[in-house]
Amino acid sequence: MESSVPALPSVLLKDGELKDVEAKPVIIGGMVLDIHATPSVPANPRTTTPGKVHYILGGVARNVAECMSKLGAKPYMISVVGLDMAGIQRRQDIETAVVCNIFDVKGELGAAVASVEAIEKFLTPEWIRQFNCNIRAAPVMMVDANLMAAESGIPVWFEPVSVVKSKRVVSVVKHITFASPNEDELIAMANALSCGEVFSPIQKDNKKNKCSTESLFQMLRPAIWVLLEEGIKVVVVTLGSDGVLLCSNGAPGFMKGSSKGSNPHGSGNQLYRLVNSSCPPNRFFSASKFEGGSNLFAAHFPALPASVVRLTGAGDCLVGGALACICAGLNVMQSLAVGIAAAKAAVEVDTNVPTEYSLAKITGMKFICSLQQLV
Repeated sequence: MESSVPALPSVLLKDGELKDVEAKPVIIGGMVLDIHATPSVPANPRTTTPGKVHYILGGVARNVAECMSKLGAKPYMISVVGLDMAGIQRRQDIETAVVCNIFDVKGELGAAVASVEAIEKFLTPEWIRQFNCNIRAAPVMMVDANLMAAESGIPVWFEPVSVVKSKRVVSVVKHITFASPNEDELIAMANALSCGEVFSPIQKDNKKNKCSTESLFQMLRPAIWVLLEEGIKVVVVTLGSDGVLLCSNGAPGFMKGSSKGSNPHGSGNQLYRLVNSSCPPNRFFSASKFEGGSNLFAAHFPALPASVVRLTGAGDCLVGGALACICAGLNVMQSLAVGIAAAKAAVEVDTNVPTEYSLAKITGMKFICSLQQLV
């Protein structure tokens, strides 16, 4: 027997007409041509080095959307590309954004040059307003920091992209539900919101000395609290090989609910069932602890061991995996655990997003065994 198809949500247009729109997560941001240059021997300055150069589909928003698609979500992507070699949906006066990444022999990013002016010039609020019906019907929206978030009334995930662009949080902070900075982006966001250089980046020698998770959290906590006090509900701090910090202002009960309008079906329903079978929704909440007076909740998710090939797509796949699960009706902690598993798969391939994801393999990983509650 075929299951009944739920009615599409209706959106009221300016002229009073109701329009039925499928509720899809909306991803707004960059579609980029990535040029990955990897030397086969340690590179020397001021001369060429033998190695490999690959052209790869990239862009934070595009990577997130691809990851979500391969995990069963059906994201609606809003972006812009040019009438050139890399262009897909084209305009003659646009040059497709390009980022050239230069890696070392271990796959670590050594340097990068980004030419992404087209995204900021042409992906304007006026252009995005054409898709208001899709945005208003969406269960969740992700915006990368190449853009400004708009008033939408739906949960917004803000991906900072870079230290420089992360400072744009100031103008959009009141719209943000989730933010996913790395350590340096977190410091830049907190300083921008504090209107001064209040916080200093974590010293590189501290990272090399591999300070404990608790110590690292204590160093980052004041900056995290600035973001939470400004109204961001959930701050996900990515720590590379040290995993992820999940922080919220108040009881983690906020994390239990699914996103507005989520109605999983097909692969989304399969993802929901598989995750719930290996990671029940109430697994995390019995051990919740809070700091006196601040209501700060913080938990550490360790990274999964991986055979690293390249690291560029890890953070994007973490966000994509988490968003796919949120749209499937899973809570934020379950979703982040799957995001970490998706990130592991990403670093083990030479593209930004793996060619395919096995839902059974992703959800079968023991990715939540060593969750640590921080005090």
